[in-house]
Amino acid sequence: MKRPPSSRRVLAGLALATAFCLPTHGVAGGFDHTLLTRLSVVAPTLNVDVLQRALRASACAVNQGVVMPERLAVIDFSRPSSEERLWIFDLQRGELVLRDLVAHGKNSGMLESTAFSNIEGSHQSSIGLFRASESYRGRHGYSLRLDGLEPGINDLARQRAIVIHGADYVNDAWVKDYGRIGRSHGCPAVDQQVIRQVVDNLKGGQLVFKYFPDQQWLQSSGYLNCDSGRMASAAEQGADRS
Repeated sequence: MKRPPSSRRVLAGLALATAFCLPTHGVAGGFDHTLLTRLSVVAPTLNVDVLQRALRASACAVNQGVVMPERLAVIDFSRPSSEERLWIFDLQRGELVLRDLVAHGKNSGMLESTAFSNIEGSHQSSIGLFRASESYRGRHGYSLRLDGLEPGINDLARQRAIVIHGADYVNDAWVKDYGRIGRSHGCPAVDQQVIRQVVDNLKGGQLVFKYFPDQQWLQSSGYLNCDSGRMASAAEQGADRS
């Protein structure tokens, strides 16, 4: 059962000296394992393997020159949309900032998402590691642009206008009436009640990790496997639509 916005912030009460412990020779295991343990405690419903991959990908990105994030969002698209599958963590404090519902694209599936794309007009979600960039006000109100960091997987996110925005179809009432929330055109849409909290916590360079057990991506992702030859910066251009 989703809690009201006023009580969604959960404190671990554990301060961390640093978010990641980055080695100089790569990031195969390049994150602080204590951080993994502590975040697992404050987010017990998040699969620990998914969290571990998110931390590993983030650590690899930092090792490749991405600015050290203060917060990390994890979306687990292997879970149905009727369940809370978005978590935002404060990496420096070891806290869970928020967990909530999040939509997938209408062509990715109904209750569950099974198909993903990097193609404009596909109306499918995309997976992988993203950098949350600037906030703006568009037709969906207060929103947040995302830049995909993985070539061929999500690097057209800005061109596709894959953004985080609020939506009236993402809430518990939809789950009660239809057994699932509504679907977007590919954007990770969230409840209108939490959109400001989500955007303000992620804008300005925080990281967003969207997971699905796609074997090709799991085996080829440079961030999950820390192959520096596969690294790429975020796309620079995009349109204001979603």
